[in-house]
Amino acid sequence: MPEQARSAKAQARTVLAFDFGLKRIGVAVGEPELGTVHPLPVAENFSQVEKLVEEWKPSRLVVGLPTSVQGAPHAMTRQAEDFARRLEKRFKLPVARVDERYTSVEAESRLKGVKRKAVDSVAAQLILEQFLEESAR
Repeated sequence: MPEQARSAKAQARTVLAFDFGLKRIGVAVGEPELGTVHPLPVAENFSQVEKLVEEWKPSRLVVGLPTSVQGAPHAMTRQAEDFARRLEKRFKLPVARVDERYTSVEAESRLKGVKRKAVDSVAAQLILEQFLEESAR
C-alpha cells in the first residue's frame, strides 16, 4: 500500500476489531466516517496483530467478548478480556469491548461452505459493525 494512502487512512479514524480465539484471531477494519467495515486475513499470533496495528494505525481497537446465551461470562470471556488488556498496554489505544453473542453463528450463515478462517474475520466484521452502530446512537 502506498505511504500516501496509508497516511490518509490513519487520518480517517481507522478502527480495528478482533474476534479473539485460542487458535486464531479474526480481524476487521472499519472507517466510521465512511461507514465501511471489511474483514482482513486472520492473525495467527500477537506479532501478526502488532503488524496490523502498525500498518493500519488505528485510533481505537475493539474486542469481542464471548458470553453465554444468557450473557454470563465464561472461560473464553476472561481470555478475551486478557487479550483486550494486552492490546491496551502494548498500543496505548482505547480498547472497546463488545458483546459478541451470535457473531460466529451469523458469520457462518453468511459464509456457508467457506473456510473456517474466513468465519473468524467475518465475526470480527460483525463485532465492529455492532460497535459502530452502538457508537452512532
